[in-house]
Amino acid sequence: MDPFANPFTPGAGTTPPELAGRQDVLDSARVSLRRAVAGKNARHMMLLGLRGTGKTALLNAIERVALEERHLVTRLEAPEGKPLAEMLATGIREVLLSLSTVEAAKDLAAQGLGVLKSLASTVKKLSAFGASIEVDAVPGEADSGDLENDLPDAFAAVGRAAAAAGKGWTLLIDEVQYLERADLSALIVALHRMNQVQAPVVFVGAGLPQVARLAGDAKSYAERLFAYPEIGALDPDAARLAIRKPIEYEGASIGAAALDAIAKGTQGYPFYLQAWGSEVWDQAEGPSVDMSDALNAQRRALEALDDGFFKVRTDRLTPTEMAFVRAMADLGDGPYPIAEVAAALGKSLGSLGPTRANIIAKGMIYSSGHGVLDFTVPLFADHLRRQRAGPA
Repeated sequence: MDPFANPFTPGAGTTPPELAGRQDVLDSARVSLRRAVAGKNARHMMLLGLRGTGKTALLNAIERVALEERHLVTRLEAPEGKPLAEMLATGIREVLLSLSTVEAAKDLAAQGLGVLKSLASTVKKLSAFGASIEVDAVPGEADSGDLENDLPDAFAAVGRAAAAAGKGWTLLIDEVQYLERADLSALIVALHRMNQVQAPVVFVGAGLPQVARLAGDAKSYAERLFAYPEIGALDPDAARLAIRKPIEYEGASIGAAALDAIAKGTQGYPFYLQAWGSEVWDQAEGPSVDMSDALNAQRRALEALDDGFFKVRTDRLTPTEMAFVRAMADLGDGPYPIAEVAAALGKSLGSLGPTRANIIAKGMIYSSGHGVLDFTVPLFADHLRRQRAGPA
């Protein structure tokens, strides 16, 4: 079929043509956003899932909902090693400047900019940024140099201005697992404070499964502060819908057997559904996709994943780290007790600590329980076993 009309989007964080199986999360987000603007307590959310499960695409959808619900939105992706205050400063400034155009919020927005200037004065790399804010700093607000004390002041200032304007503020942060512990702790304290004063501030984060544990380690009340929806594989009906609807939108069709084969072969993981859907569209003569098209596309999709999506990850590993993940894959499908990995490698548990830590730091594996590991990428073990076996 015409590649130009291909509806599928197998990219990082791209929004699929049919966001199947996620309506419950979107509905919950909408309720929180509406409650915030109405001056009611709103539940913050932390979307948890492996790579390729559609967390970023879901953040995109929640951003659109937030804008519909009269929220100003700050969207960030947490890179490794960058302080939270530096990431937030520009976004908070943009929100306050936007609120300053609303007559009812003008004075509070200006006050908020003064609080932001105070915060910037405590962060060395924000000194020039602070100097660019053309209002006076507010003494005693956000100027202690302790982010757990200062960030709540900054958030509260935004909240007051937003409330005066009849709006809300939504903060979206992707890759939350890369936040430093002190920054995550300060963020949790600030969000807790927003709930206490019923400020119209809503946070939605996204990250790997270990984020729930990291948040709990940072502040014990984090388990009550956030809803933690698990963003995993789609159920078979939703997986079939994610393939069938985009094809039908373009005036084509797909047979039931082909649809079942794709849903089963991808195990319902959203990124793989998009990759396989894209290949089946390009391979099929159309206007109907049949079983032979699905099987041909499977081979092409796996080749593309092995040479791209998976290879990018394995290329980051040292030979020692590669031996570690191969030992995991050779044990079958996860989760993987670290003791069994050590036995497979003929190593002691203690000697594997640095290697394990390095692979976790590279975002390839995570601790899914006490003494247990798993891959952050679905079906990664299958890829490693295919590479071990060589060409079919």
